[in-house]
Amino acid sequence: LNTTSMGKFGVVVVGVGRAGSVRMRDLRNPHPSSAFLNLIGFVSRRELGSIDGVQQISLEDALSSQEVEVAYICSESSSHEDYIRQFLNAGKHVLVEYPMTLSLAAAQELWELAEQKGKVLHEEHVELLMEEFAFLKKEVVGKDLLKGSLLFTAGPLEEERFGFPAFSGISRLTWLVSLFGELSLVSATLEERKEDQYMKMTVCLETEKKSPLSWIEEKGPGLKRNRYLSFHFKSGSLENVPNVGVNKNIFLKDQNIFVQKLLGQFSEKELAAEKKRILHCLGLAEEIQKYCCSRK
Repeated sequence: LNTTSMGKFGVVVVGVGRAGSVRMRDLRNPHPSSAFLNLIGFVSRRELGSIDGVQQISLEDALSSQEVEVAYICSESSSHEDYIRQFLNAGKHVLVEYPMTLSLAAAQELWELAEQKGKVLHEEHVELLMEEFAFLKKEVVGKDLLKGSLLFTAGPLEEERFGFPAFSGISRLTWLVSLFGELSLVSATLEERKEDQYMKMTVCLETEKKSPLSWIEEKGPGLKRNRYLSFHFKSGSLENVPNVGVNKNIFLKDQNIFVQKLLGQFSEKELAAEKKRILHCLGLAEEIQKYCCSRK
């Protein structure tokens, strides 16, 4: 595909934290997918003026500009829903960092809006582009799961900004669903010590074949960012992932997927399967949240 006949899609990046900064870097470097994209500016609540020669623009200008055809939503999770709605309503394509929303109903509504407007709505899942995931996917194929567990530890995270732990940790849930198919909730508990900035969410899930899977998110000061997993199969077990190399350019790989969608290179079937998985995970996250809150 040559870019000249297509023209470039003008992009604005909303939110310039960790993800937004990586997105801006990728957009400005000469990558095959970046050739289809033209970074026009960024939107931030902070007054930054410009970053590396890229101009800050107001949200109003980003929404009304004919030049802007695409928005990358890289702000805090609690603001995603509102930004997605505004940009879709303004007729822009949207790439959003996960989780796209903090409720299933909002995600369904925004997807309908995107379809109505004929725009691409893409939720980033860089965790599926990691070397560890590729390794796991190969490992579990064709095996019968007896039971499994996935524990994720990290420093504290503010729920007001990033959502309930089942939403802020949805990439771990996405791993489990992508490896073992759709899951159902058995039970969930949330232990919290707000004064210590500590929380532990323990979720019991099961596969369609009734194999139990436990998912634990534990966050607090001094906890290192780490994943511990253990999967037991009829034919042996897998305890943690060996060092399978560095994850190179996972945000860029995600951008490549987004550009393929912009160019209409994904089949309806692939898009429908992805949407089904995303909504399934958001639905589970919401169910977990309700379950934990009803136990309080």
